[in-house]
Amino acid sequence: MIVKELKAALLEQCSLVVTKRFQKIKQTISDIEESLLEETSSSAGDKHETGRAMLQIDRENAGKQLQEVENIQSILKRIDVSTSSDYARLGSLVYTNRGAYFIGISVGQVTIGKTNYICVALQSPIGSQLSGKKKGDSFSFNNIEYVITQVA
Repeated sequence: MIVKELKAALLEQCSLVVTKRFQKIKQTISDIEESLLEETSSSAGDKHETGRAMLQIDRENAGKQLQEVENIQSILKRIDVSTSSDYARLGSLVYTNRGAYFIGISVGQVTIGKTNYICVALQSPIGSQLSGKKKGDSFSFNNIEYVITQVA
């Protein structure tokens, strides 16, 4: 698999994770709103008000999660896998002596073919260590020495 195809496949995997999360949160919000409507038709005094308040808090939390997912989706849209660079940046595939990393969003390990790749965000602890590095550069993370063998 050529580098552009590999990076596109990794980006697609990241997008799938975010889409599933987005759909799950939207369903949660829908369920909460349905429960709120049911609470409205009930009138059990203080218990009713407490239930509505808890549902409102749940809806606010789900709204915050939805905003986070939308921010992640905007990051995904900025990733251009068709270009390459000699230094690690958003959209780069970085090979080290300790594994391969795709700099995009943090979704953890993704397997393409028989190879495992770790998808990390640029602002994550390991992503910030990788950022700006070139082939041959090294860095220490969690007291482990990493050497960059290739940037694609």
